[in-house]
Amino acid sequence: MKAIIISQPGNPEVLKLVEIRPPAPGLNEVLIRVKAAGLNRLDIAQRRGFYPAPPGAPADIPGVEVSGIIEQCGTEVTQWKVGESVCALLSGGGYAEYVVADSGSCLPIPKGLSFIQAASLPEAAFTVWHNVFQRGQLKSDENFLVHGGTSGIGVMAIQLAKVFGAHVFSTAGSDEKCHACTDFGATRCINYKTHDFEKDLQSIGMDVILDMIGGDYITKEINIMRPEGRLILINAKTKELQGNVFNIMQKRLNITGSTLRSRDLLFKSALASEVLAHVWPKIEEAKVKPVVYKVFPLYEAAKAHQLMESGIHTGKIILEV
Repeated sequence: MKAIIISQPGNPEVLKLVEIRPPAPGLNEVLIRVKAAGLNRLDIAQRRGFYPAPPGAPADIPGVEVSGIIEQCGTEVTQWKVGESVCALLSGGGYAEYVVADSGSCLPIPKGLSFIQAASLPEAAFTVWHNVFQRGQLKSDENFLVHGGTSGIGVMAIQLAKVFGAHVFSTAGSDEKCHACTDFGATRCINYKTHDFEKDLQSIGMDVILDMIGGDYITKEINIMRPEGRLILINAKTKELQGNVFNIMQKRLNITGSTLRSRDLLFKSALASEVLAHVWPKIEEAKVKPVVYKVFPLYEAAKAHQLMESGIHTGKIILEV
């Protein structure tokens, strides 16, 4: 099969198209003939050598979400059949013509969606549902802030929070991107290059914040949070946790965080069931829509990475296989 490998840590040019042996599914795995694969920031971190694949995942093939057709089922797989169309969350290996996935981390493609649209969903849907709704316990009529509102996760977070009744706020790096965020459902989007979100949102107050920036943003976020607020970290530019401890205590804030890629298969399977029950109906009702910015053929993975690193895109970048 053809696959994109990371030939060595470095710039996008280290991504090479090679011919390798296709994988074989384990007892509880399915073999997927990949139709499309979604790009994510963690792919870039892995390519640069900063985010190695977890044990058991392909060490040199990036890609944590795909859509495609089941070609083979492991002997203990009962919920899927050969020929069914699925999208799947992976630990790696998605930039390829074939990939194995745990059967519990697969979901049916929502009705009416193409393979390309479906490939944009797993990482964002799983991440947002777990962090915003499970860990953050976001409720109707609460105020919710997400940074990077035009990223794949940001687009999903804005739409899901809105459809479940929250008042949504966001930040983005241009007025054009801010307009896109309000189109997705944000009440207000703040251009972080020209405005200070802390000053702009201080009088409003946030109940839940999804933070993929970290650093001095944490101090600002603590300052604008309401009592009993929940701050969830899913990425950070620095390892240090900044903030006024007394402010945290006085407001009784809950600061938490998570990573998804390394979680065990039982957790991911349970999360997939929740996503299927709560998120998929909203997608099939067209209340939450996939946003695909550009599609590249598999062999142009390096160009796709260059685009992602430029930061000009809104929504997801997809590799078509």
